[in-house]
Amino acid sequence: MDFRKYTAELLGSFVFFTIGYFSVPAFAATDPATPGLLVVPFAFGFGLLAAIFAFGHISGGHFNPAVTIAMVLDRRTTPMDAVGYILSQIIGAVAAGVVVLLALNQSAVTAGITAPGKGVSDVGALIIETVLTAGFLAVILAATRRATSLAALAIPFTLVALHFAAASLSGASFNPARSLGSAIVGGDLSHIWIYIVGPILGGVLGWLAWKVADGGALETRPALQPSSEELVD
Repeated sequence: MDFRKYTAELLGSFVFFTIGYFSVPAFAATDPATPGLLVVPFAFGFGLLAAIFAFGHISGGHFNPAVTIAMVLDRRTTPMDAVGYILSQIIGAVAAGVVVLLALNQSAVTAGITAPGKGVSDVGALIIETVLTAGFLAVILAATRRATSLAALAIPFTLVALHFAAASLSGASFNPARSLGSAIVGGDLSHIWIYIVGPILGGVLGWLAWKVADGGALETRPALQPSSEELVD
C-alpha cells in the first residue's frame, strides 16, 4: 500500500470538490442575470484541473471511484490500491462538504446534492449518468494512453462539456464520490443510488468501449505500473 498516493487522492478530491461545491451557493448569491449554466460547469472542470496539476503526478489523479474501477479493469491500478483510492476520494468529498457547511450553512450544502431535474425520472437520470460517464471514461482512458501531453486539459474540459449537457437533467455527477460528499453532509441520500450505480456502470461500459475500439494495442509499459503522466478524473 502506498499511503502517499492515497493522501494525494484525498487532497486532490478535496480541492476538486471544494471548488465545485462552493460554486453552487456562489451562483445562488449572484445577480439573477448571471448565466448559471456557466458558473457550476466551469467550477467543477477547473477544480478538477487544479487537482490534477497539484496532485495528479503523485497518484495518477483519479479523484473518482468510476475512474479507479476502470483503471483496475485496464490493469493500470491494483485492486488493493483501488480500495485505498476510493476511500480517500470519499473522505476528500465529505471533507469538502464539511468546509462548505462550516463556511456557509446547511442549505448551501443541500443545494449541491445531485438529483434528477424537473421532469426527469430516476431511471432517466440513471441512463444519462451511465451513458455520459461511459463517454467520459473512454476519453480518460484514451487520453492517458494515447495523448498524455494533452490529458490534463482534455479531461477537465470534457467534464465541463458534460456538465453543460446534463446539469439541469441528471445533476451531472459522473462521480460517486462527488455525490456522496454533498449527500452525506447535506443529509439527503434519497437519490444517491443513481449516482453510485450510474457512474460505476458507465465506467465499466466506457472501459469496454475503449478496449473494443482501441484493443489496447501498442502498449508501451508493463501492466499494473501507473505512470506519472496518467492524469485522470
